[in-house]
Amino acid sequence: MTQDSLPSAAPSTLARALAIVAILVAGLSGGLIGYAVTDVSCIDGCSNWAAVGAAVGAVIAAGGVAVVAVLTLRAVGEWRSIEEQRERAESSRQQSAE
Repeated sequence: MTQDSLPSAAPSTLARALAIVAILVAGLSGGLIGYAVTDVSCIDGCSNWAAVGAAVGAVIAAGGVAVVAVLTLRAVGEWRSIEEQRERAESSRQQSAE
């Protein structure tokens, strides 16, 4: 088996794109929630604090989803490699039985 014929352990492009979209949606949602919570809790026009709340909410939400996305993509890659090892072992058993 040559280096060129080895399958890639990287997740598919679609999986990576979906992970990026999930991170962006989480950041947007966290920003909106952070802004709303800060804006509601402030009485006298605290637009600066609302902006800070939005930024903090966006970073926390996007960071959390990013961690989950990375762990999920790694798990999928590991699962694929385990399945490929099982298939190779099964095919070698079948060849040796013949």
